[in-house]
Amino acid sequence: MSRLAKVPIEIPENIVVLIKNNKITVTGQKGTLTKKIHKNIVLTIKQKKIFFSVQEVLQKNQWMQAGTCRSLVKSMIYGIQKGFVKKLQFLGVGYRIILEKFNLLKMLLGFSHPIFYTLPKEVSAKILPNNELELISINKQLVGQVASNIRSYRIPEPYKGKGIRYFNEKIRLKEAKKK
Repeated sequence: MSRLAKVPIEIPENIVVLIKNNKITVTGQKGTLTKKIHKNIVLTIKQKKIFFSVQEVLQKNQWMQAGTCRSLVKSMIYGIQKGFVKKLQFLGVGYRIILEKFNLLKMLLGFSHPIFYTLPKEVSAKILPNNELELISINKQLVGQVASNIRSYRIPEPYKGKGIRYFNEKIRLKEAKKK
């Protein structure tokens, strides 16, 4: 039984939450997020708080689903309120990133050709000095997926540490072979 699912979520002043047909919609200053809810989870709003419960205890994992749903709704409210940020560092000789237009990234990663990546419209990018890229969005899952997709073009290699890494990620470097 999930203890976390039994703790209600408080709705901040400037955010509107609507529940209709197993879908929850969170609207605020930064935008709108919609999420489909598991069919066995019941959401109720009372006194600016969201309560989670299950319909009937038919399966073992219903309270686990309620805990997961609570976590997703909490991150939706946080994203609408403040937003999520992921930073990536480009480490390597000649590694550069250029933001062309509004949503097109041009990456020079040591290949013979540049790599182009189109950002989804919900994600915005900002290029910082020292070859750093900052991805900003209200959707936690989407910004994490975009960061992972960009990182997959050059995963940090274990001998010199060159590649694309998350900000403050620690890479354990291997020692080179000795004769």
